Amino acid sequence: MKPDFTVFLARGIEHFNAREFWEAHEAWEEIWLAAESDVEQYLQGLIQLAAAYHHMRRGTLRGGIRLFDASLRRLAGFPPDYCGIDRSGAETAARDHRAWAASVIERGAKENLNEAECPKLRKAFLDGALLPPTERW
Repeated sequence: MKPDFTVFLARGIEHFNAREFWEAHEAWEEIWLAAESDVEQYLQGLIQLAAAYHHMRRGTLRGGIRLFDASLRRLAGFPPDYCGIDRSGAETAARDHRAWAASVIERGAKENLNEAECPKLRKAFLDGALLPPTERW
């Protein structure tokens, strides 16, 4: 039996917004492993976004850059409110943080991302509906 999509999607968002990026990754992975449609790519993009921020906070900027690139590539193929998540602000922040990390590496500096700058995901719909994209996800 598949895990409840909306429960794990919401749990991942809660962890992401609390800056608990590893835990967000773990929550989304529960449904990613069970996905049988293109939602697998979407969930992998969210997982990579959370992992990128986990790396940024730890100061492993090169790993964060690679994960930002992979995440943004995967998520680009989906509408900005896919599954009821407005990720537009998070994607803009990811692009900005990727550029920041590249400049830190180029300068040879040792800096970590300021935690207050980490983005949040928002529910896209007024009723707060988080839904799998189809009945058979």
